[in-house]
Amino acid sequence: MSTIPRQMLVLTRASLASLPRRTAISLSMVLSVALVVAVLIGFLSMADGLRQTLGAGGSPDVAIILGGGGTQEVGSSIPPEAARSIQAAGTSGGIASDPAGRLLLSREIVVPVEATGADGTPRMIALRGMEAAGPALRSSTSMSDGRSFAPGSRDIVVGVRLARDLGGLAPGQQIRLGPVEWTVAGILSADGGIAESEIWADLDVVRSSFDRLGEIQTLRVRLAGPVGLAALQAALQSTSTTPLIAVSEAEFLAGQSARTERLVTLFGWPIALLMAVGATAGALNTMMSSVSDRSVEIATLRVLGFSRLAAFTATFTEAALLSLAGGVLGAFASWAILDGWQASTLGANDTQLAFQLSVTPLAMLQAGALAILIGCVGGALPAFAATRLPLVSALRGNG
Repeated sequence: MSTIPRQMLVLTRASLASLPRRTAISLSMVLSVALVVAVLIGFLSMADGLRQTLGAGGSPDVAIILGGGGTQEVGSSIPPEAARSIQAAGTSGGIASDPAGRLLLSREIVVPVEATGADGTPRMIALRGMEAAGPALRSSTSMSDGRSFAPGSRDIVVGVRLARDLGGLAPGQQIRLGPVEWTVAGILSADGGIAESEIWADLDVVRSSFDRLGEIQTLRVRLAGPVGLAALQAALQSTSTTPLIAVSEAEFLAGQSARTERLVTLFGWPIALLMAVGATAGALNTMMSSVSDRSVEIATLRVLGFSRLAAFTATFTEAALLSLAGGVLGAFASWAILDGWQASTLGANDTQLAFQLSVTPLAMLQAGALAILIGCVGGALPAFAATRLPLVSALRGNG
């Protein structure tokens, strides 16, 4: 009699050769696994896309000062006297200056405003008011078309993704935001970062247009060397009775990214696992059908001396390969459809955030592992049943 490995190979080949007799039910198993994989990759690609957008452009040489104990811009408030004290501390407070001696600092606010998208639906977008130094404090951004806003004017700079979502805005066009008509001065590119979902304008004009005179939500500063952040944090302790914190831009964006990515992932995995339970039940049904269809064949080979292990391996391998086929199909379809897909969601400042879905090798590997797990769990019981077939009854069933 042949060796055990050869027996396994013979029975596995026979099992796979019988697949055309069960095309419909086998295909249903493949498609159910592919659907689970596609859903999981969809959520993971959304999380990766948000992480890349929110985390892009963070610089350790730039710090963001938040007030009021908040960790988000929308909940931050810095008293004007505190801002003046920070400016008065100057370079001794860890803030860098330009060759002319001007501090590299920008007072900023973010105002959620409503605009109409290209599809005609209203959406909330972020209008950021900043001082003249603001654009220079964002080294990863550049003007892809037009120019920056002029201080004191109703010029705006629109992120390239947002410009596309709003119907293809271009320099020279006008758009109403709140009670004011604004003129598009330029289109901003930020290497896929969050700035591509914002509109920038002069701080004083934004504050006067929305009745927010004197309001400051954040201060963005260029740090004076490697010890600048520590010096700034020390200076803030004696600046104001209002709690003020300073974090590097890289740390601030990483924190936003981590929270959003975690939220999406926490939704995605439970949904995928619930679907996986259904797919596992389908795999179990498919493989039990396979064992029933091949019962006479299996019994005959068992009578001829084939081992129980060979019978188990054949059924188990068939289940694993069908799941693998579903995993490959789902992964390829997800990559072809979702990778680079433009999407939007509600961002940290209660405004629309545009981003691209990103199907990464890690996401495909995780989804593929889940697909194999479905096949292994769904195929284990039928494979065991194949080893326990009553040989006499199975052979009589042929007659």
